[in-house]
Amino acid sequence: MKPKTILPSRISSLAKLNRMLRQENYADAKFFIIVDENTFTHCLPVLVGSVSALEQAEFFEVPVGEEAKSLEVAAQLWGALLESGADRNSVIVNLGGGCVSDLGGFVAAGFKRGIRYINVPTTLIGMVDAAIGGKTAVNLGNAKNQVGFFHQPEAVCICPDFLDTLHDVDLESGFFEMAKTLLLSDDKAFDELITAVEGCKSLPLDVVKRFVPQCVDFKNCVVGADLMEKSVRKILNLGHTFGHAIESFLMDCGQPLPHGAAVGIGLKCELYLSVKKIGMSEKVYDSLCRILQTFVTVPKFSLRDTEKIISYMHQDKKNREGLILCVLLQEIGVPVIDVALDENEVRDALLKASKF
Repeated sequence: MKPKTILPSRISSLAKLNRMLRQENYADAKFFIIVDENTFTHCLPVLVGSVSALEQAEFFEVPVGEEAKSLEVAAQLWGALLESGADRNSVIVNLGGGCVSDLGGFVAAGFKRGIRYINVPTTLIGMVDAAIGGKTAVNLGNAKNQVGFFHQPEAVCICPDFLDTLHDVDLESGFFEMAKTLLLSDDKAFDELITAVEGCKSLPLDVVKRFVPQCVDFKNCVVGADLMEKSVRKILNLGHTFGHAIESFLMDCGQPLPHGAAVGIGLKCELYLSVKKIGMSEKVYDSLCRILQTFVTVPKFSLRDTEKIISYMHQDKKNREGLILCVLLQEIGVPVIDVALDENEVRDALLKASKF
């Protein structure tokens, strides 16, 4: 079944969600809302106040950020669902960013061999990436997304007004997932986005909101063509082979970096290798670097650091036969999947990423 994407038009997306949940196939459903501390405060009242079908829903609060994405938290939620009488007709509503949708989708996939869930993303990362596509996962220690399922949501409800609740750092984090999407799909839109934010000390919210529907449409198109990530869906990992490893390494060091910021550094590494290995224009690389320098403090990696990051890269689920495989970019809109990297190329890119 293809998930329903709910975007605002003449009426709000939350009003459309309420209309959907009043349909007959939800008549006997019991609803459970997963929130974190931030969305409990800033978003839950808006959701319940706008979606009367959820007025009797129970809610479960989980830790903020990556701390929520663990088997221990998932087990606590499964136990809470059992105690609350959840059955196979129940519906989980994930109200939050990428960590909440990853965890909530994982819990839905595992409970009673799979129950329905709906994502209501409240962050930019959630709206343009994490909430869409049905990839659910939790971490093992600091290794990102090592246990998970493909389990599609019933619907993804995009309410751009939730972006008004974000701190600048969260908006900036999501920006790099948006930039990734436009690098994969639309050279004119990427240039427009870069031009609109260059010289800004903080991201213009109106600019960011303008590109959300385009990013949602592109990811839906890619996922629809390859639900199980066997071929074309792999392009969505641009920036993530390096980004996930950098994120895991910094968590190990007690210096966690937001996921989108790590993806931004990963994009710098992978665009650098795109220039060196497959002839991408340096202009694209330079554009990304200027924005990264504005919004992300890139750590200085030592040679010892690069060895630890490489060890995390070898754990990447997309690798084969011991090779580190990566998505590179020949030009905007022309990604190349499954490019094998040797460890010296990885070291070179990581050390280059530390320099501006």
